[in-house]
Amino acid sequence: MTVSDPPPGDPYRPAWMPERPPSRLGTGSKVIIGVFAVALFFVAAVVVTPGARTISGQALEAPGAAAEAKAQRSEGSGSKKAEKVIELASNPLLGKDVRLTDVTCELPELGRSDAELTAFYEAQISCLDDAWHPALRQVGEPTSKALLQVKIPQVSRCGDAPDSKKALAYYCPGDSTIYAPREWMLEAVGVNKGSHLATIAHEYGHHVQNESGILNAASQQMTSDDESSPEDQERVRRIELQANCFGALFIAASAGRGDISASTANAAIADYGNTSDSETHGSRKHQLSWARAGSEEKNTAACDTWSAPASEVT
Repeated sequence: MTVSDPPPGDPYRPAWMPERPPSRLGTGSKVIIGVFAVALFFVAAVVVTPGARTISGQALEAPGAAAEAKAQRSEGSGSKKAEKVIELASNPLLGKDVRLTDVTCELPELGRSDAELTAFYEAQISCLDDAWHPALRQVGEPTSKALLQVKIPQVSRCGDAPDSKKALAYYCPGDSTIYAPREWMLEAVGVNKGSHLATIAHEYGHHVQNESGILNAASQQMTSDDESSPEDQERVRRIELQANCFGALFIAASAGRGDISASTANAAIADYGNTSDSETHGSRKHQLSWARAGSEEKNTAACDTWSAPASEVT
């Protein structure tokens, strides 16, 4: 896929980029930053050390987002049209009877080349579609396909790409693409299958938030451009902890079948706890606890971080 430079004034391209946050993991740690955007802009940072990483981020609504959402809702008046619902805790996707479809994933061997990683990720994304699309259709929300890139472009619909020292993987809702550059992924996690599964499932979780309208709703509540306020940091924690839970729902829906063994699934869930504490993504305890909530309860209501008390999203 070729992504052209965003035109002047493109609402998907931010006017700023966050500074590299200080590492809290001691000598040898690497700080990695990714970018998310849709009819909003979302930035995430990942801190990676051997066996530990943290993700943090921010969301801001872009100009025209509300008008775009309204236009989408007004189309297809003759029949019910799948549309985003710009709500958080009350989003239909988080209803108590919504579950992912159990899937049997056929995945090629995980390798180090562009072709091998692309084949592995695309097979997983196809399986993620099979698991998530019925749930989204159940509540009348869109099911656009997530795209994939294992080579980073200079710019995307989310603006300038981060350099190799500032990114592991990221999702850009502006072009519905998961960017997982081969060199960065292999340097961070090697060919640990559970880690690759967890990372892609987490990024796809942001795609689900985008499709459902949750990201739009969260962005409308942001009050600062740099996520510096305690309120915004808490909102971002709720976004990212939910993405962990959504990722774990998929892991649970595919565990013990096809090419995702029970032991590999357990390793993938545990990978969500290979973190350090983060003001924007939560404590190591809660990054893992929300993943476990998804994997154990196996319904989307378990991922309602928006109704959780502040003490559960620290």
